[in-house]
Amino acid sequence: MSFYTWKAERMKRYGVVVALAFFCALFLWIGQWSQLPVFSNEGEPRALTQGSDKNSNVALTFNISWGTEKVHDVLKQLEANKAQATFFVSGEWAERHPDIIKAIHEGKHEIGMMGYKYESYLEQKPAQVQQDLNKAKETFEKLGFEEIKWIRPPHGHMDKEVLKMIEDKGMQAVQWSINPRDWENPGTNSIIDTVLNEGSEGDIILMHASDSVKQTAKALEVILPGLKQKGLKFVSITELVSGAESETTQIE
Repeated sequence: MSFYTWKAERMKRYGVVVALAFFCALFLWIGQWSQLPVFSNEGEPRALTQGSDKNSNVALTFNISWGTEKVHDVLKQLEANKAQATFFVSGEWAERHPDIIKAIHEGKHEIGMMGYKYESYLEQKPAQVQQDLNKAKETFEKLGFEEIKWIRPPHGHMDKEVLKMIEDKGMQAVQWSINPRDWENPGTNSIIDTVLNEGSEGDIILMHASDSVKQTAKALEVILPGLKQKGLKFVSITELVSGAESETTQIE
């Protein structure tokens, strides 16, 4: 009799454990879905991080905030590979080097801004950010770029308040989906491997053309034909968003 009592109690304990495990799993599954709306920022301004993966477009982007030498090496590589890119430049730098801005534009590349001074918007008061945005727009208008739509805030730093100010100026913040950290000069092969291994349809690739980068132009010698071999087409941010293909960047 005691044997059957012990067996029944063991089965009862086993059933309780199974039941608890089931309800815990159910709770976690329901919680996962119930939390989705809580983190949704639908209706709020957002930063663009990637285009559609339904076509073969990819956007190369280059930040410039100082220096005048490395940008020419980058432009030569883009021209040699018939690749279009978007250059995000600070207003202060553009003001000092209008001839280089002209060369970028004449190379059929898109111009975006990084504000006026290359200083984090999260370390400034809202009034200072507004002032920087206003001065940047004024600077680019004087240079002949009256309708710049794309902005990459300095250092990529932004929050909801900054995004709202950018939106109020009629612009869209742009981040990235691939970052080889070329400004750290991690080695040419490291830059190449990151971009070629991760690069795919719709990606926005962050690179730099300031004089601080020592390996980027050399890496582009492999990256540009390598991305072409993967069947990817180089387009501007505008074309990436619209899904259009530029004839000047059509991959052969």
